[in-house]
Amino acid sequence: MIAEEDLGKEKTEAEKKGEEETDEKEEAEFEARRRMLVEGLETLGVGKKVLRAMLRVPRHRFVQDDLRKVAYIDTPLDIGLDQTISAPHMVAVMCELLELSEGQKVLEVGAGSGYNAAVMAELVGKSGHVYTVERLDALVNFARGNLKKTGYENVTVLHDDGSIGCLKYAPYDRISVTCAAPKVPKPLIEQLKPGGLMAIPVGDYFQELTLVKKDKRGRVTKKTKGGVVFVPLIGKYGFRHR
Repeated sequence: MIAEEDLGKEKTEAEKKGEEETDEKEEAEFEARRRMLVEGLETLGVGKKVLRAMLRVPRHRFVQDDLRKVAYIDTPLDIGLDQTISAPHMVAVMCELLELSEGQKVLEVGAGSGYNAAVMAELVGKSGHVYTVERLDALVNFARGNLKKTGYENVTVLHDDGSIGCLKYAPYDRISVTCAAPKVPKPLIEQLKPGGLMAIPVGDYFQELTLVKKDKRGRVTKKTKGGVVFVPLIGKYGFRHR
C-alpha cells in the first residue's frame, strides 16, 4: 500500500515532470520561431556570422514575460520606462556594420534588456568583452538578470551616463549606440581606438544611422547608412530629459 505522504510526493514529482515537458515544448517552439526570423533576415544581406550569433541568443528571455510570445516578430518591443528592445533586423544591421570579430572590446551605450549586448558577446567570443552602459537603474538590473540567466559572462553592465562613454575600460575596438544623439558625442570618438568603428543613430525627429570610422592616424570620417527611429540618448552629450 502507498502511504498518503508518498502519494503526495508522487503527485508533486509528476507535476514537476509535466512542467519540464511543457518548458521543453515551449523552448522548441521559440527555437523554431527564432530560426524563421533569422532566415528572413538573410534576405537583407546580413552575413552568416551575424545570423549564427542571432540564432544562439534566445530573444524571448530578454523581454517582459507578457511579450514572450511575440519575441520573434521583427519589431521593437516595450521594456518599460519608455524604452524598447530594438527590432532584430536593426540589431543585425548594426552588428554587420561594426564588423565584430573574436577578441574585440566593445562599448555599448544603452543596455536596455541586454539583448543587443548578448548578440555582440556571441560575435566577440570568450576572448572578447562587451561593456554596456545604462542610465536607468531598473534596466541595469533587468539586463544583468537576463544576461546572467542566459549565461553571458563576457558582458559587464554599468550604471552611468552612456553619453560620456566609459573611460575606465577605453579604448574600444567598437562602439554601438542604441539611442539617438543630437550629434556624435565627443567622448565616444575619443574612446574609440584608432582603426575602430562606431555605429550611432544621429538626429532628433529625423534620424540617420551613422557609421563612424577612426583611421590608424586618428582621423575620423562619418557615413550615413539610412533613416532609423530610436529612443533619444539622454545625458551630458545627448538630449535633456523629456
